[in-house]
Amino acid sequence: MSDFAPTRTTYAETGPLWARDLLKAETHGVLISGDLMLTRYPDGVVPSGALIAVVSAAGANFGLGGAYGGTTDEVQTVTVGGAGLTSFTLTFSGQTTAAIAAAATAAQVQSALEALSNIGVGDVVVTGGAGGPWTVVFAGALADTDVAQMTPTPTGGTGTVTVATTTAGGADVTTGGLGRAAGHLVNETRMVAGGRYLLAVLHAGTVTRRLLPANSGMDDAAKVDLTAVVYI
Repeated sequence: MSDFAPTRTTYAETGPLWARDLLKAETHGVLISGDLMLTRYPDGVVPSGALIAVVSAAGANFGLGGAYGGTTDEVQTVTVGGAGLTSFTLTFSGQTTAAIAAAATAAQVQSALEALSNIGVGDVVVTGGAGGPWTVVFAGALADTDVAQMTPTPTGGTGTVTVATTTAGGADVTTGGLGRAAGHLVNETRMVAGGRYLLAVLHAGTVTRRLLPANSGMDDAAKVDLTAVVYI
């Protein structure tokens, strides 16, 4: 049973403003759980353009739509120790940095990583004090991805450098399998706890990303999931 309750959506001539041409897009119906949407939209108003995911985990909610939860960014820490360490290198997926001073700042570690051919500017964010420990968050093109753990090589004395993965990338942020985007909700809909709503979700077409609502849940991982959607 569906408690169909669309409210209002701002439309261009052929669909919502964020959808370039809804008549040429592809949509499919998803039975959406009000309970699974209220976790992101506690006021019950789910905007047009909101990302929908479908529960993949076995249980009472299997197959129901809910608010897309996104996936984690990989986080690794770099810690130096021992005595006499002068410098070290970090190897990421076969590419090795230039020597990094043991007393380097976070900005210097970040610059060394961004100089690698497989890490672009903005693909890592490094924080921490001079001399570490440093926290490396994989972002940009490497966001929401389970990347290889970096391998350190220390130089000097009995110095050591340890890399640890504190958060694996690409993991479902939510429980129940709501980490894979299924599409964008076409019509703004008011939902209540316990409700079920059979609604149209866009899974193919052209979407103007900047016109999606700020609380749509859109991230780079969803863009990877929705291979048939062209974001401009």
